[in-house]
This record gives sequence, C-alpha cells and structure tokens, in this order.
Amino acid sequence: MQEVPNLILIGPMGAGKSTIGRLLAAELSRPFYDSDHEIQSRCGADIPWIFDVEGESGFRDRESAMISELVDYDKVVIATGGGAVLREENRQRIREGGTVIYLFTTVEQQLKRTAKDRNRPLLQRGDREQLLRDMFALRDPLYRATADLVIRTDRRGPRSVVNDIVRRVHRLLDPLTCKASS
Repeated sequence: MQEVPNLILIGPMGAGKSTIGRLLAAELSRPFYDSDHEIQSRCGADIPWIFDVEGESGFRDRESAMISELVDYDKVVIATGGGAVLREENRQRIREGGTVIYLFTTVEQQLKRTAKDRNRPLLQRGDREQLLRDMFALRDPLYRATADLVIRTDRRGPRSVVNDIVRRVHRLLDPLTCKASS
C-alpha cells in the first residue's frame, strides 16, 4: 500500500474543514494545519481585522503565501479557507501538494452551521443566504475542478466523514487491494 500523501481539505465555510481536519489528522497520527488559524497566529490579528485593514485582496495575498508554505510540508492534514480556490495559483499549489478532498455541503447546511458566527467577514453584509448562494455558484465548480475526492458532509457526524475519507483515500491510492463495495 502506498503511503498516504498530504491530505488537503477544501470547501465552503461551514463544511467542517477544521473539525474534520483535526479528527483526520489524529486518526492518521499526523500534524494538522488550518490555513486561517496559521494566518491569524502569525499576524497576531483575527481575520475580520485583516479584512478591515487590508481588504479581501490583502487577506488573499496572505492566504496564498500560507498555502504555498503549508503544502510543502510532508505527511500533514491541511484545512484551507473557503475562498482559497479563487486564485488559480492556489488551486495549482493545492493540487500539487497532496490528495485534495472537497467537503461538500449545501447552502441550507451552511446557513445552519454559520448562523451565530460573527467571525466571517464575507457574511457580515447583506442577505446571508443570497451571499452563500452566490459564493456556492462561483466556488463549487472550482472546488470540483481542484479535488481528487468529493465527500458530502450534510447530516453526517464528523467521525463518519473521517472514516469515509480514510477508506476512500486508501481506495484511491491502491484500488486493487480494496473491495469495490467497501
């Protein structure tokens, strides 16, 4: 069986990238990195503040630099920010950096999971549902074009999603040793 490469989680806000990423890293005994948390840690400021001071473009520059650094690590699990796929350079670095897993969730599920969250600058203006629908329309094709696997997270517990990811990554790496029905 081949060694599992870096696993890189992409998907919209509220898909569970951070929660699932931490559990997946623990399951595989690997370090976990969340690109948004790494940016905040290095800047000493939270993402809403970075958006206020530097604008979305400034934040995206920081995000691109962080992704380039993280994908060069070895045998890690990485959760990216929801907008990381907006730049072609990020999509390319993510694809080169390991096995890419798109954690798919519906807009309805995103609304439930982000309802009380005030730490997401893009959702602090206007109609949240319409904003999420617009982001989904733009980003879903980018997530799909970047991903090696698409895993649905709606109405599933994080542990179930992690087990599904592990099984499907092993099948992707060594399809001859895995049963098609597993």
